[in-house]
Amino acid sequence: MRIVSYFFLLAIVLLGMTFAIFNSESVTINYYFNQSTLPLSLLLVIVFAFGCLIGMMASIWLLIKMKLSHYRLQHRLSTAEKEIKSLSS
Repeated sequence: MRIVSYFFLLAIVLLGMTFAIFNSESVTINYYFNQSTLPLSLLLVIVFAFGCLIGMMASIWLLIKMKLSHYRLQHRLSTAEKEIKSLSS
């Protein structure tokens, strides 16, 4: 299983290297007050990483909301169980 994971990692690295070789042209990025020139492959990697970061932040927000809802439901369940226990006694 470890050999398969190493092979998969090697394949990803090789794909990344060939991607960088095929997309080595420079592109100019115009900001509001400045501009910079970057290789296309680097720009695509930066944009992809930024998109992953935004996606992770959104999923963390949803995870926090679900955990809070879970905590509230657990508290309501505990209260209901105590009430049922006191009514049956």
